[in-house]
Amino acid sequence: MAASAGRPSRVAKLPPRERILDAAEELFQSEGIRRVGVQTIAERAETTKMAIYRHFETKDALVAEWLRIVAAEYQAAFDRVEAEHPGRPRDQILGLARFIAEGLPAISHRGCPFINSIAELPDRSHSARQVIEKHKAHQTRRLVGMCTEAGLSDPEQAAAAITFVLEGAQVSTHNGSIDQAGDRLMRTVEGILAQHRSPSVPPGQPPTDRPACGPL
Repeated sequence: MAASAGRPSRVAKLPPRERILDAAEELFQSEGIRRVGVQTIAERAETTKMAIYRHFETKDALVAEWLRIVAAEYQAAFDRVEAEHPGRPRDQILGLARFIAEGLPAISHRGCPFINSIAELPDRSHSARQVIEKHKAHQTRRLVGMCTEAGLSDPEQAAAAITFVLEGAQVSTHNGSIDQAGDRLMRTVEGILAQHRSPSVPPGQPPTDRPACGPL
């Protein structure tokens, strides 16, 4: 759904609902949720406000659906690293870190959609805010599962530390406070994995990944 150089010709071929979501994504990312009205979205999608309300009952419902799509893209990253590194949870964790590191250049311009949205949605009962919180909780559970399968000594603490690094890297990249953020992110995650290595694994020897025990 990301915008591209050939957006006008590409968007014209999309079904109405997808065209609305495409326009909403571009506007919410570049201008923020609160500043963008339904009329502006309609104009960008080359449709009408009435058409938008046929597909989405309210603007809040449109925001929530956009964030569900973003969340699904992040969950797909978990699925990919599990498929690429079956039975090797340590490599899966590093694969997730690499996914975030490679996405940092885009973050530097637009920021993380979840962080940006939470800043605009202080009410935790808001449907879109709940989408974010549910996604983050699910993401944490999956990461804890990977850390457990990797035989780390304290999986929950390791997952918390990795989460702090991944999310902190995105904020630091957006505000420009850290250079070479992607490389530093990878080295930090590798350090966390080493720090939480099981005492039964000799120093300098990579942990032996346990066989995968099924979906998390």
